[in-house]
Amino acid sequence: MKIAIIGGGISGVATAFYLKRFSPTNEITVFEREPDFGGKLKTVKKYGFSIEIGANGFLSNKPDTLDLVRDAGLEHLLMPSSDKARKRFIFDKGKLHQLPENPKAFLKTKLLSPIGKLRVLFEFVIPAKKSDTEESLQDFGYRRVGKEMTNVFLDAMTAGVFASTPEKLSVNAAFPAVVKLEKEHGGLFKGMLAKKKKEAGPGGILMSFKGGVSTFIEALAASFSFNKKLNCEVTKVKKLGLKWLVEASDGTQEEFDKIVIATPAFVAARLLKEEDEELCELLKTIEYSPVAVVALGYDNLPHPLDGFGLLTTKRSGIPVLGILWDSSIFPDRAENGNKLLRVMIGGQRQPLLALKEEDELLNIGTGGISETMGVYEEPLLKHVVRWHKAIPNYAVGHLALIDRIFGRVARLKGLYLNSNAYKGVSFNDCVKNSKETALKIISE
Repeated sequence: MKIAIIGGGISGVATAFYLKRFSPTNEITVFEREPDFGGKLKTVKKYGFSIEIGANGFLSNKPDTLDLVRDAGLEHLLMPSSDKARKRFIFDKGKLHQLPENPKAFLKTKLLSPIGKLRVLFEFVIPAKKSDTEESLQDFGYRRVGKEMTNVFLDAMTAGVFASTPEKLSVNAAFPAVVKLEKEHGGLFKGMLAKKKKEAGPGGILMSFKGGVSTFIEALAASFSFNKKLNCEVTKVKKLGLKWLVEASDGTQEEFDKIVIATPAFVAARLLKEEDEELCELLKTIEYSPVAVVALGYDNLPHPLDGFGLLTTKRSGIPVLGILWDSSIFPDRAENGNKLLRVMIGGQRQPLLALKEEDELLNIGTGGISETMGVYEEPLLKHVVRWHKAIPNYAVGHLALIDRIFGRVARLKGLYLNSNAYKGVSFNDCVKNSKETALKIISE
C-alpha cells in the first residue's frame, strides 16, 4: 500500500514510524516543506546554547512518547529534567510567588486571600455538574474553585499550556481529564485523592532528549525506512477514483492509496478546498494563538534560576506570558555554566504583541525578565522566533466542531487528518493520535 503523509512534524513522522512498524510492506512518503523534519519541535544551536523554538519535552506520566522512544530503540537519548525543575513560580501583582506543592504551602501562599482559600476548600461540597454541556475553563473554575483561584492559578496554567485564557478555552476539549474527575468522583479534590490512592508512587516528570528535541526527531526519522521529501511543499491533493493524487513543488505528481494530512488545520483547509469546500470552511474555524519566543543567553547571571521558571497572571499587567529557565530544567542547554532563558509573549492574552518587530520583542523580553526576576544584565545571546499561528485554541464548541470535521473526512475514503489541531496539543497527545491513526489506516 502506498501512503503519503503531508507534514513532517512529530505527528507526521510518528505516523510514518508506526505505519512501517505495524505493516513493513507499506511504501510511505513524507512530504515536508522545510529542509528538515520536526515542525515546531526544533532545536537551534548558537554560541554554545541549545534553543528550543517550541516545546522542550514531554511528561512521563503518560506512556505514549516513552513507548515511541523505546519502540525506536532510542532510550539512550532520553534526558530527565533537573530536580530544580520541580519548583515553579507565578508572578502576580508585582511579586514572584512559589507555586505551593502541598496543602500546608497552599494555606501559607500569598497568591490567594483567606476568603479565596476558603472558597477553594468548599470545592469538596460543591455538587457535580449534572449535564454534559461544554463549558469554558473560566465557567468551570468559577463553579468549582471560585473566581480568585481561577483568575490566578488557572489563568497562569492556561497561559503556559495553550498561550490562552480561561474564558477562551473549552475545559472539555482542553482539559478532559479534569472534567472526568468531576464526573466520576463528584469533584476535583475527591477525584485527585482517589487517583492518588489508586496510582501509588511518584508522578510524571518532564523528559527531553540529549542535545534537544531535534536530536530525537532526526534519530526517529533515521530509525526506519521511508521516502523523504524535504524542501518539498505539497500544493494540491485530489481524489481520483480510489486513489489520491499528490502534487508538490518539486514537480511530484504521484498517486497514493491513502493520504494523511499532518499539517496545521489552516494548511489542511487550503489543500482540501477544491475537494470539499464545507470541510475546508470547518478547518478554517480552528483558531490559533500567536506566540513569540525570545531566547536570551547569559554568561554572567547572578540569579540562581532555582526552578522551572515562572508564569504570569493576566491581572499582573505585564506583557509576557511566562519565562522558562531552560538551563536549569535541562543543564545541557547552556555550555560552560552559562544560563539560558526563554520568554513567551502574546497568546490570546495579548495577540498583537507576538507580531511585533524583533527589536520590540527583545525589549519586551528583557523588560519582562527585569520586572519579574530583577535581572538587568546584558545577554550574550538574543534569538527571536515569531509564530503567527503557534498553538491551536480549543474554544467552547471545539468538540462538536471536531465531530463535524471528522464526519466530513469519513466521506473521503483514504483521507486522514492528524495534527495537534484536533484532539490534544501536547507531545504525548501527538504521538498517541499518530499511533491510533496508523492503526486505523492499516485496519481499513
